[in-house]
Amino acid sequence: MDNQRTKQVVIAGGGITGLSAAYYIEQFCRANDVAAELIIVEKNDRFGGHVHTGKRDGFVIERGPDSFLARKTSIIELMQELGMGEELVGTRPGVSHSYIAYRNKLHPIPDGFMLGVPTKWKPFVTTRLLSLRGKVRAAADLVLPRRSSREDESLGQLLRRRLGDEVLEQIAEPLLAGIYAGNADGLSVQATFPMLQETEQKHRSLIVGMLGVRKSRAPKQTVKPTAQTTTESTSQPTTISATRPAPKPASKPSGTATRSMFLSARGGLEGVVTQLEQTLSSTAHLIRNTAISRVSKAEQEQGKDTIRYTVQFNNGTTLAADAVVVATPAYAAADMLAHEHEAIAEHLRAIPYASVMNVVLAYSEQDVGVSLNASGFVVPRKEERKITACTWTSSKWEHTAPKGHILLRAYVGKYGRDPMSHQLTDEEIIAEVRRELQDTIGISAEPVFTEINRLPLSMPQYQVGHLKRIAEVEKLLEDVMPGVYVGGGGYRGIGVPDCISQGKAMAEKVIGTLLGTR
Repeated sequence: MDNQRTKQVVIAGGGITGLSAAYYIEQFCRANDVAAELIIVEKNDRFGGHVHTGKRDGFVIERGPDSFLARKTSIIELMQELGMGEELVGTRPGVSHSYIAYRNKLHPIPDGFMLGVPTKWKPFVTTRLLSLRGKVRAAADLVLPRRSSREDESLGQLLRRRLGDEVLEQIAEPLLAGIYAGNADGLSVQATFPMLQETEQKHRSLIVGMLGVRKSRAPKQTVKPTAQTTTESTSQPTTISATRPAPKPASKPSGTATRSMFLSARGGLEGVVTQLEQTLSSTAHLIRNTAISRVSKAEQEQGKDTIRYTVQFNNGTTLAADAVVVATPAYAAADMLAHEHEAIAEHLRAIPYASVMNVVLAYSEQDVGVSLNASGFVVPRKEERKITACTWTSSKWEHTAPKGHILLRAYVGKYGRDPMSHQLTDEEIIAEVRRELQDTIGISAEPVFTEINRLPLSMPQYQVGHLKRIAEVEKLLEDVMPGVYVGGGGYRGIGVPDCISQGKAMAEKVIGTLLGTR
């Protein structure tokens, strides 16, 4: 193979996964003296996908994800390489507690609950979220035998088996399943919270195991401005050089960012997207308002170094590619890849997605009349409310509202309860959300403004057996379409850091393909 020929890499999807993949492919190609042309194709008129920040009258409004766990360092590493370390910001000091809305009342989440498992006895015994019977049933976890099978099971099944229905439905599910907008009885424990299954296997009792974790937990991680952190990639290292050109001098994060469990960006998370766009604009082709309809094998001429794939756009035009990164929702990837192998498409189409929305409400502080000194509340599924959770955004994040104002964000919809299926108007949705906020926290004031962000088919559901399904897709691709890689929120983690890690992992595979080491 002629390694001097300029290789072509097509990236389908300009969300955070696709942009991260492009960034690291460009870095790896430079480090390994590979001449490559990168083409990033996005079907919408903007890049970033669900990472989308709005700004209005001094408010910073996240229309998609608003934060990430500080321990997931891939995004910290990327922001520091992009010279954005100063943008890192932690939650407001002193605001660490939150509530569960149960039976028309806000109950503090009992201190010491880890992944829905109690590790402190007094808060567990005194909480009004559980009946005496529910508490006794949960304590039975201390004597119940461990499950003999190590096969995947649902998050709900594991927690019901160990701690009982009340702990699951009134505490654990709104805390854990809410992250995925899903039903705990359908979510794979191995794909969402594998630590729970690992804890049972190792310690037999979840309570005993989590108590040990709490006692041995190291001090909170600090974000060091000069350290190069490691991404949480699950891919195996390739045989190529992983070194890259020296990044920009690391900028210093804010004080809150060095001691917070959750982090965000002062100007909004879309700033990462903007910086990636600017960085890539000089070396890659960024194409908007264009969808890819098919990825297929190119016809090869015997004895010649030919392009591996043909990428066809929805307007009928085509591109040649040596490698393809598909960083779209699984259902969109299925349509692109079905022509070459229907089994791949069937696996991808079997990953369901939930439609959700968030409702942003801004208030004048003097009109609210209630204390909002917490991060917000979550709502158990059995409460049958439209709102599944509400973040008291300006209480949690100091940078999100101007002085004298309050910003809230209510979440509506989860898997099996599509808020868009009833075709409610914006006015009807806002009215219903305001009514529930008045019932729950007593806010009856007229908002300064409201905003609805509809996110159809945005939340992938990691159902039981999800990881096996993804492994099968990856194996089929390796066998049938080598050089084509899939990643994003529908695969191995839905958070922004997870998507960045997947982007980097795919970049490592792409450079291996271009060098002929894969």
